[in-house]
Amino acid sequence: MSTDENSATSSQSQPGSGAPPPEVKTAGIPLSDFVLQLEDYAPTIPDSVTGFYLGRAGFEASDPRIIRLISLAAQKFISDIANDALQHCKMRASGQSSKKQGKDKKHILTMEDLTPALSEYGINVKKPCYFY
Repeated sequence: MSTDENSATSSQSQPGSGAPPPEVKTAGIPLSDFVLQLEDYAPTIPDSVTGFYLGRAGFEASDPRIIRLISLAAQKFISDIANDALQHCKMRASGQSSKKQGKDKKHILTMEDLTPALSEYGINVKKPCYFY
C-alpha cells in the first residue's frame, strides 16, 4: 500500500478528519408525524362505530386521533384476515377441477375459507349443531 492510500484510509476512520458522520437510519416517519396525519385520514370503519365499541369495552379516549388509530388497526386486521381467506379459497380452488378457467374467475368467500383464516389469528368459529 502506498502512503497516499494509507493516508486516505486513515483520514476516513478518524473522527475529526472532516468526513461526514455516518447517517442514522430510521424505520420511517416519526410516530408523532404519523399521529398528526391521522387528523386528515378517513378510515373505512367510521369513528362513531369504533368509539361505540371502545365505549362498550370500557375505553374512553378524548383524542379523536387515538380512535382513528384504533380504526386503522382494526381495518388492517380485517384486511389481513380477508387476504388469508382469499389465499385459502385459491388453494382450495386449485385442488378442484374447475370448468371455469381464465381471467374472469371469481372467488366467493365461504366459511370453509374464513374458518382456517380466523383460526390463524386465534378466533375459533364453530357451526351451530343444526347445520351438521
